[in-house]
Amino acid sequence: MGDHAPAAAEEYDYEGLPPNFTLAENMAAGAFAGIAEHTLMYPFDLLKTRLQVINPSPGGLYTGLTNALSTISKAEGVGSLWRGISSVILGAGPAHAVYFATYEAVKHAMGGNMGNEHHPLAAATSGACATIASDALMNPFDVIKQRMQVHGNEGLAAFYVSYPTTLCMTVPFTALQFTAYESLSKFMNPGKGYDPVTHCTSGALAGAFAAGLTTPLDVIKTLLQTRGTARDAEIRSARGIVRAASIIKQQHGYAGFFRGLRPRIITTMPSTAICWSSYEMAKAYFIRHQDD
Repeated sequence: MGDHAPAAAEEYDYEGLPPNFTLAENMAAGAFAGIAEHTLMYPFDLLKTRLQVINPSPGGLYTGLTNALSTISKAEGVGSLWRGISSVILGAGPAHAVYFATYEAVKHAMGGNMGNEHHPLAAATSGACATIASDALMNPFDVIKQRMQVHGNEGLAAFYVSYPTTLCMTVPFTALQFTAYESLSKFMNPGKGYDPVTHCTSGALAGAFAAGLTTPLDVIKTLLQTRGTARDAEIRSARGIVRAASIIKQQHGYAGFFRGLRPRIITTMPSTAICWSSYEMAKAYFIRHQDD
């Protein structure tokens, strides 16, 4: 994109990164977005994890999001809603730095910033590549987080036991989210300038869309990552996506694949809204700073 004629320079004002926008600035914007998102949304993510756990302990049975919040706060203290956040902060910064740097690089290489047309293939591919790269960094911290959220403890091998499953869930989630976000952003903001309302709204709607469609995979991932805390021997010995899916179907029917659907969508919407808004704000700041 750097060899475009001056007439196309307006594209570099925001959506298409300017040629002198450094990798360090891009990664800093991504790290800021990741830390902001996970810090603000952490208690809701904990509630989602607790609701999705299959075969929980007697004290872990909840009737819904509000009940889970009330029960956990009373039984474990309000501070327990932030249990495990340190591991997330440590992982979210570097992982999101890689996430957004990969996203911008792949989108640029595939021509996703060209013109005002929709580029769903570029958006989906950049999202898939971004999550493959970032999940390699984030998965161990995600496992630590979920162990602490459900009071579990396993060996080092558990850090990557669910990595293939994580990719099977996050690749379609991110591909769907990025495609929806790019399309919504172009529709709502054809001028392609920095618009906080557009970025926030597009991020929320894209997150809800992707979260709803990928909830079954998220339930499978949660079972594998928290199986060490289950009382059911069958769940404790579960290995792989197919086996985990079979257990869920056997014990809860097809409805089991949508455990936590509502809290997942409710938590994902503000989460992706915060993430995209933070990233776009930081990106806009660095671009303005270059112009000063």
